[in-house]
Amino acid sequence: MTLLTVRAAADRLGVGYSTLKRWVHSGLVRTTRTEGGHHRVSSSEIERLLAKQQPESRGHQRPVAGVDESIAGLSARNRLYGFIEEVRVDGLLAQVRLRVGDQTLTAVITSDAVQVLKLKRGDDAIAIVKSTEVMIGRASHDTPAGPARSRRTARRPKHSK
Repeated sequence: MTLLTVRAAADRLGVGYSTLKRWVHSGLVRTTRTEGGHHRVSSSEIERLLAKQQPESRGHQRPVAGVDESIAGLSARNRLYGFIEEVRVDGLLAQVRLRVGDQTLTAVITSDAVQVLKLKRGDDAIAIVKSTEVMIGRASHDTPAGPARSRRTARRPKHSK
């Protein structure tokens, strides 16, 4: 497996360096990192990307294949483009792990959905986020989470004896 610099990979793909770098950071291109933290693109990844470009010149569209009208018609705007790292099916449910840039997103969907969508490791996919809940977390004590505020203590009513 030959590894190329991002600049050399951009030349082979016929795109600009900044375009390929943006694809790398958004998770559309799979890379390997050197010990120094630099991205390297494998020759097999370049072949995969070239195969996606060949059916027709796509102009300025995203390099994710298979986005059809039904997805384009959804009202959800929070779309994360990536590739599938893992699919685990167990009974009625399946766990799908999607790599989006340098982040991993895990979704639990039905096993039927995995079969209908024909999801498998290495496929391009889109996570569409539509949520009515927000979860709150706290940073560890080593990292400041913001300005310190005094803590209120709950007062319990005194009971009469």
